Amino acid sequence: MSTSAGSGSLTINDSARAPLRFVARQPILTTAEQVFGYELLFRDGIENCFNNSDPDSAARSTLDSSILVGLDTICEGHYAFINCTRNVLLNNYPTLLPAKGTVVEVLETVPPDAYVAAACDKLRKQGYLIALDDFVMNDPRQALTGTADIIKVDLKATTPAEQKILVQRYGKRCRMLAEKVESREEFHATLDLGFVYFQGYFFQHPEVMQTRDIPNSKVNYLRMLQAVSSSELDFRQIEQLVKSEASICYRLLRYLNSAAFGFVQEIHSVRHALNILGEREIRRWVRLVATVAAGQQKSSELVFAALVRGRFCELIGARVPHGDADLFLMGLMSLMDAILEAPMETVLEKLPLEADIKNVLLGHPSRLRLLYRLMLAQESGEWPAIGDLAKAAHLDLEEVDNTYWRAMQWARQVGGR
Repeated sequence: MSTSAGSGSLTINDSARAPLRFVARQPILTTAEQVFGYELLFRDGIENCFNNSDPDSAARSTLDSSILVGLDTICEGHYAFINCTRNVLLNNYPTLLPAKGTVVEVLETVPPDAYVAAACDKLRKQGYLIALDDFVMNDPRQALTGTADIIKVDLKATTPAEQKILVQRYGKRCRMLAEKVESREEFHATLDLGFVYFQGYFFQHPEVMQTRDIPNSKVNYLRMLQAVSSSELDFRQIEQLVKSEASICYRLLRYLNSAAFGFVQEIHSVRHALNILGEREIRRWVRLVATVAAGQQKSSELVFAALVRGRFCELIGARVPHGDADLFLMGLMSLMDAILEAPMETVLEKLPLEADIKNVLLGHPSRLRLLYRLMLAQESGEWPAIGDLAKAAHLDLEEVDNTYWRAMQWARQVGGR
């Protein structure tokens, strides 16, 4: 896809077509909030939204899609958590994937009979990690805990007291994973209990701080975002802001010299870059590097998600009326509270954003609400909801899926992943 603006042009190679399989992935993080792996959720084709009516079909297609797309592409070197039913286990399907980097998730519906136990034992001896999904008190799969490497505990299906007992009972020989961790408070509580892996959306929300001030080291990033959000750009101001942050200068020059941007000449200075780029692209790359730099001490998955959101909204916005709202900025800013470790209200106080963007980011009524919900649903693989939202927005479902795939490819390129 080629984009031109002003006196300069920017070519971004995001034209890669998605295969007819669509994937969502939910990160599984360590105690340091770094990515350990991803639980993979696939949709097999445009019309087939997985549900509990046919878990075997879903599990088999996940394996098939993993081979088709490639775990290296989907998981980028991290572990892939693959849901497995009894039939998938007994038919030895997980061995289609490499043992190194694959976690076989035994679903809660799998009976722990002798055949299943033997299949898990064989897989573990071959180098696969075994995880027990949605484990609860008095779980029928207790007989499999001797083979399991990881036990996943659903916080919504257990009480804090039960979670403590499960960690005490199994935590010495298994790594305990807390899933559906939805808040920082839950993250800290489960961390204190002894859980070592965490799955959920807790890392996308800032921890409530006693002060409402944004850390001084990150104020410049907000100033940059504010500068490129003005209706008229002040090139001298932007140059000075960029020069005031050595890490920003370095990132800008590195990005602009990368193959992802397609420049035929090297960029030697900030002024040189400003002279070459048009106004639209100045706004884009300042937002990109300010976001990445602000998130240097945060999970790389968080910054990647922000870039994907922004690009997805920008691309899909070409098909949906949205007035003058900058949809790239809407997607990017949707995680800025977590990146800057400040409440969204505080972040938005610093930026002169369009009212509809502010409202949707704060959870208030907005004409952008439909697109915002579509972005979130696509990210988390809520396939039935995606279909409903796409229909409401008069969008083709295949187009939505392909657009998200293109957004992920683009984010990998500009993020150097």
